[in-house]
Amino acid sequence: MSPARWLGLALLLAIVCFATWKVDAWRYGKQLADLNAEHQTELTRLTNANSALILQEQDKRIALEQWLAASDQVHYRALSDERTIQARLRDRIATADLRLSVQLDAAATTDCGGVQATTGTGGVVHGTRRAQLDPAHAQRIIGITNDGDQGLIALQACQSYVRLIK
Repeated sequence: MSPARWLGLALLLAIVCFATWKVDAWRYGKQLADLNAEHQTELTRLTNANSALILQEQDKRIALEQWLAASDQVHYRALSDERTIQARLRDRIATADLRLSVQLDAAATTDCGGVQATTGTGGVVHGTRRAQLDPAHAQRIIGITNDGDQGLIALQACQSYVRLIK
């Protein structure tokens, strides 16, 4: 064989190798592009799923905030109403419009076997004996009951919150 034929064969072999290499490069490039597209699709799907979860949690948070605001408003209204009632009661006691009295123990009385010896000026009631409290003591008692009422209202608000989150 002549050197020109060897050179032609070598050139042909180089062209075939180059063409094969180029075709493989195109094929692998397409496979890489397909894998990259699949990867991007999967990332997009995961991102959308994550966004949906975030929106659900935000909706839950907004609903909870609205419920808490409504609950606080109801709680505040109940406390405000109770304070108004207590203030009116204190005012009535302070002006002597209302008198607080306590029931006396009938067994502890020594006169007439527990029967009242004299009747009151307003009527003939033979019921249990009562003693009127000093207005200052009555004011303190009303203050104590006011604190207790506020505590009960706060407890009811807490219990309703706990029932909701259960």
